[in-house]
Amino acid sequence: MTKTRRNKRDISGILLLDKPAGYTSNQALQAVKHLLQARKAGHTGSLDPLATGLLPLCFGEATKVSQFLLEADKRYWVAIRLGQSTSTYDAEGEVLATRPVRLARAAIEAALGQFQGEIQQIPPMYSAVKQAGQPLYKLARAGIEVERPARRVIIQALRLVRWQDDDLELEVNCSKGTYIRSLAHDLGDVLGCGGHVTALRRLATGGFQLEQAVTLETFQNLPDDARLARLLPLDQALTHLPAVNLSQNAAYYLCQGQVVTAPHGLSMGLVRLYEAGGRFLGLGEVQGDGRVAPKRLLQPPEQADIAPEIG
Repeated sequence: MTKTRRNKRDISGILLLDKPAGYTSNQALQAVKHLLQARKAGHTGSLDPLATGLLPLCFGEATKVSQFLLEADKRYWVAIRLGQSTSTYDAEGEVLATRPVRLARAAIEAALGQFQGEIQQIPPMYSAVKQAGQPLYKLARAGIEVERPARRVIIQALRLVRWQDDDLELEVNCSKGTYIRSLAHDLGDVLGCGGHVTALRRLATGGFQLEQAVTLETFQNLPDDARLARLLPLDQALTHLPAVNLSQNAAYYLCQGQVVTAPHGLSMGLVRLYEAGGRFLGLGEVQGDGRVAPKRLLQPPEQADIAPEIG
């Protein structure tokens, strides 16, 4: 870790934040970035201001693996109020319609079954999806509604946690790009009474669990060394990929951009690369001949650029 101009620091790692309600994902990122005085940072997928829960934040070299967390499956807990449809599909929007709720549990379970598996979902107007270069939420705020193409998403599991009167609580396992607000709205339509999200909490993403996260308030109250200690090594975002250990020689030439010989028996595709001794090098790709090519390497630690001896 080094200091840069304007007292910013080169920090690398992943912070698992329990995002508070009322913050956009970027506002939460900027708050943590300021506390760490980090030079480079990025988040891994937006949570609505109403939503809370797991938001991995990537700093420094960890931004190179943030795409894997963006593309990872997610798990949510969501509370839905039946009987009302809103402009934003959540409690922050204008109520557009109110209908009576007369349902049996069997009807709710049957409706939930219609949303499991691969489905087509239309993003809400109040979303960051761009159309003709313009975010939909900007059009919505101007009172403009446009036709949105449906997108393919996958709901791996949809479980009824609680139902009382007009309130439902669900647990959702889903693919990237799934809008839980759209799910609530569409479920309300299928049930014939309308519905919107009143609370949303992300429980898991990319192998990380909410129980591992720290709240913003707790993080703010930590001393600097304890804040840095909360950062996870960036290769923990890649545990779904096979690990490959390279010799010191192979690691050196790979870091020079060369394709190197790898252990036998590897399948084609992306792998995590480590140098003998455990240093994480970055991502590689196993080719058809079994050799490994560099794909996305980390900046090496400061050291003399001397090739290892051969022989």
